Amino acid sequence: MGTVRQWLRAWFTPAPDSLVAIGLQKGKSPWVDAIHLLWSVWVFVIPAFDHYTLRWALLTLLSYPLFLLLYAQCCVSSRRRSRYFALTLVAMSMLLLPWYPSGLTYFVYGTIMLRSCRMPLRSYMGLLVILNLMLIAEVSLLHYAWQAVVWIPVTSIIVGLVVHAERLSEEKEAELRLSHDEVRRLAALAERERIGRDLHDLLGHTLSLITLKLELSRKLFDRDSEAAKREMAEAERVARHALSEVRIAVSGIRATDLAAELAAARLMLGASVVSFECSALPPSLPVDVERGLALVLREAVTNIARHARASHARVSTAISNQALKLSIEDDGRGGIDAHGNGLKGMHERVRALGGTLEVVSPAGQGTRLLITVPLRSRPMLRDAGTSGQAPDAVAASWPPQERHAT
Repeated sequence: MGTVRQWLRAWFTPAPDSLVAIGLQKGKSPWVDAIHLLWSVWVFVIPAFDHYTLRWALLTLLSYPLFLLLYAQCCVSSRRRSRYFALTLVAMSMLLLPWYPSGLTYFVYGTIMLRSCRMPLRSYMGLLVILNLMLIAEVSLLHYAWQAVVWIPVTSIIVGLVVHAERLSEEKEAELRLSHDEVRRLAALAERERIGRDLHDLLGHTLSLITLKLELSRKLFDRDSEAAKREMAEAERVARHALSEVRIAVSGIRATDLAAELAAARLMLGASVVSFECSALPPSLPVDVERGLALVLREAVTNIARHARASHARVSTAISNQALKLSIEDDGRGGIDAHGNGLKGMHERVRALGGTLEVVSPAGQGTRLLITVPLRSRPMLRDAGTSGQAPDAVAASWPPQERHAT
């Protein structure tokens, strides 16, 4: 019994690159490919056009279990080995045809399962034509009905092309998923490097200065206590300033980055076959503004991907009269409810920033969200801690005169 289990495990454990393994990676059931076995009903239907015989029953009893085994191996074997099981199906079909017309069904399965191996379309179609020419020659010699001579090659080629398109789509989807993972990995790596640079710039010089002042106060303690107190007070002031800078930097780290959301939007919409266009972003925004707008952008892009049925989307920004204007547009079906749950949450986020959200969504003409957020009164900027200016002074100088988004 143990030997049988080991044999079954060895034969039916999916290879890492097999059809079943790829389906499992996508969260599919390992039995999903079994649905295609419904087409094998033709093994039992074909004799109905003539008559059922004892020979047909015996050959079915012998060949059908072997067909199921070979089909299963096409699904669980590696891409390199699966072609041999598919060709075995074709060979079994052609060997049985002199006595067993139902073998035509095995031929169709064999030619289709050839696409499960790694093979360029040109090579696959060439092999398909060769195998069909061999079949036509055999069934012509065996005086099969002309319908079989015509429809079996047509069926195998058409279904083979459909399966090729499905496999190609799955491979592209896998590549897209890998590119998503790579973008996330690179984004995380860039963020770690940025955090390291920020901490080094913020704390390196400051901690060195605190150390020097404390050393100096220790040396002055016995000779000039007043000077030592001044140095310690200066060290305390520098430490408080450093603490303020660290808090600002941590706020920037915790904030959702608008550029990262745009990159995620491009990937999400690309996966939904929606072209995406965005204009240049302002080089620096207040942390709370960027966090709020990034969350609004995420919600809007999710709605476009799931509900808009759009083919094109665009995000643009502009700074005018001390206010940031963010526009999110799509060419989808439009007609959205301005008071829906998603838009209600966007309104609340924009209102918390002191801004306004305008929704234009005529039915059949797409949707446009126009968000306007004031910048003059924002008290905290991402780079305020490192500029050495007081928050009020930095806010009064916002935005920089040379920075404009178009």
